[in-house]
Amino acid sequence: MAVTRRGMREGKRLLSRRIRAVLAGGLVFGVGATITLAAWNDSEYGTAIFTAGRFDIVGATDGATFSSHPVGTPAALSFSAPFSAMAPGNTSYALFSVRTANPSVAGTLQLSVTSTAGTGLGSYLRYGVRAIAGTACNGTTYAAGTAVVPDNSLMSVGGTGTQAVAANSGTTVNYCFAVTLPAATDNGAQGLTAIQTWQVAGVSS
Repeated sequence: MAVTRRGMREGKRLLSRRIRAVLAGGLVFGVGATITLAAWNDSEYGTAIFTAGRFDIVGATDGATFSSHPVGTPAALSFSAPFSAMAPGNTSYALFSVRTANPSVAGTLQLSVTSTAGTGLGSYLRYGVRAIAGTACNGTTYAAGTAVVPDNSLMSVGGTGTQAVAANSGTTVNYCFAVTLPAATDNGAQGLTAIQTWQVAGVSS
């Protein structure tokens, strides 16, 4: 059967509408797929600033006036008489108090000997150190204290154990030093001198 020119035109228009319909459907499907894959989102963030503390200890020879005594400028301990003219059997006492500065974190202390100098009296002397309650350092308070350096130690012997100090000047360790020229010391010690330097080393905790 012969196809008329009009029929051909109608057929082309029908095919064109079908193609447009298919393309339009594809576009609609594509948009729908995009909406399906999308999602809302949100986030939370946290931050912090960290600052290092400090550890600092200070000392006082009177139990009240605290300051730093770095290497080369040690505190001069105030020994009781007769430290400047010791005779056999004499014992002399001195206080040295240590605590943390404010501000400072807490820590521990340990007493050691830095040097023993002079003209030789140090080899004759004996000593001990005790941690005492309060700042009155004498024979009575020394006897009631807690041993840091054993009695009758050589001047080269350091402390045993450690002592705790609280943060921000919260507690004080009062060291009571007792230095003795033994009763049996011979005449060779006459006129000699001793220069003793101790160190209290602190470690933060």
